[in-house]
Amino acid sequence: MKNTVKKNQEKNKLVITISSRALFNLDESHKIFKEQGVKAYTQHQEENEKVILKPGVGFSLVKKLLALNTSQNPIDVILLSRNSADTSLRIFNSIENYGLNISKAAFTRGESTHNLVGAFGADLFLSSNYLDVQKALESGFAAASIVGSSSQKQHKTQLRIAFDGDAVIFSDESERIFQEKGLKAFIENEKNSANIALKAGPFKCFVMSLQRIQSSFPTINNPIRTALITARSAPSHKRVIHTMRKWGIRIDESFFLGGLEKGIFLKEFSADIFFDDQHQHCQSASKYVPTGHVPNRISSQKIMLDK
Repeated sequence: MKNTVKKNQEKNKLVITISSRALFNLDESHKIFKEQGVKAYTQHQEENEKVILKPGVGFSLVKKLLALNTSQNPIDVILLSRNSADTSLRIFNSIENYGLNISKAAFTRGESTHNLVGAFGADLFLSSNYLDVQKALESGFAAASIVGSSSQKQHKTQLRIAFDGDAVIFSDESERIFQEKGLKAFIENEKNSANIALKAGPFKCFVMSLQRIQSSFPTINNPIRTALITARSAPSHKRVIHTMRKWGIRIDESFFLGGLEKGIFLKEFSADIFFDDQHQHCQSASKYVPTGHVPNRISSQKIMLDK
């Protein structure tokens, strides 16, 4: 898997894998599957093949990313679905209807899709299946479980992505100190380690790939805008700044909220998606913007989404 990812990085191609339920709203179909079984689900999909699906939580992200796809900045979006090929026609009819340039797909007929993330060399995996996401993270890939709904206040053209810091862009090394020894020990550690870069988290490579694309456009009216929205506050913000400086990562907007609720700030930022590892922050964010839960830390509370 690592070799595949490396090849894609050498080609400077950004590869996103996404499940059908993250791309489109399949709540009605999934309810039929859960309550009535595979046969009823299959019949429903076949009878509604020409009924276009509504956009899902990850739709805006995908649409805006594909709009940036050029020979200079190649971007590939690949559909990973637990559907069978037979029940996939409605999904592809919807993809065609919205003009999404998605031509690659894998259909596993109920089997897990996480092992295909590496096979496709993905930089990011988005799914509504918590277990698939967790396994992808354990394998070293940036992955998030989609929650929430479409943004209430979305920028018309600019792609806006927001990230939490610890356990997302950075490792959870500092968070572990907070969980095990408390806030005072956390602050003391961050003050003493202010000039020591944090270790990489699962989304570091994705952020760097995104910045590479962003950097190919002029600073003014850039089609991509990023934000760091973290519960950290002064003086623990210094280590974050020094880490990003050492990595060469530039974030457009940074919010050090000291534990304040993140949702309202994400609403004002108009995020197409926000990535966070804490359940409580995902709940706050998902009221306003599409949200990806990254279950990658000591305090992550398991969100058991329907499989």
